[in-house]
Amino acid sequence: MSAELIGARRARMERVTSESSVFVELDLDGSGVSEISTTVPFFDHMLTALSKHSLIDLTVRATGDTHIDVHHTVEDTAITIGEVLRVALGNKAGIRRFGTSYAPLDEALARSVVDVSGRPYLVHGGEPAGQEYHLIGGHFTGSMTRHVFEAITFHAQICAHIEVLSGRDPHHIVEAQFKSFARALREAVEHDERMGDKIPSTKGAL
Repeated sequence: MSAELIGARRARMERVTSESSVFVELDLDGSGVSEISTTVPFFDHMLTALSKHSLIDLTVRATGDTHIDVHHTVEDTAITIGEVLRVALGNKAGIRRFGTSYAPLDEALARSVVDVSGRPYLVHGGEPAGQEYHLIGGHFTGSMTRHVFEAITFHAQICAHIEVLSGRDPHHIVEAQFKSFARALREAVEHDERMGDKIPSTKGAL
């Protein structure tokens, strides 16, 4: 169950456990085309937004024991996306490495800052009290938002600071985070012509 490189900055992975079955394929140099089916409608919506605004082509097919809870399927999908992203990045030569984005959605505003550092770390905050208890779309519990970002950042080995600056509607609060993260990730993984094929680190490796 390891992610494999299938082309320049393209990778895929199938992850099967007793709780879920997940297939992910992505292309970092895509145009934001996606094919998403996780059996969790709101999560499908968020992953579609992630693909669209990062310009990463993304295919996700996932099923799992959602009769128990969506937790396993959502988290395992995020783990798989992180693993595939890490492999697609390769040695990270020539990328911008850092990305920052603000994304508003009506009354909600989120900020994301990403460092493709090789060191996994997530700082996540600013959600209003009680956001974690909201059931969005009848399936997706608000607490899953942080779980998704934790799984992606840890398995992709990136650092992300994601903060909600304002918001009232639970749907808007989550979607603003996904959009800001997508835009920051887009900037961070882009090629920087001035870098050439150099690694953007004083260490010479990321």
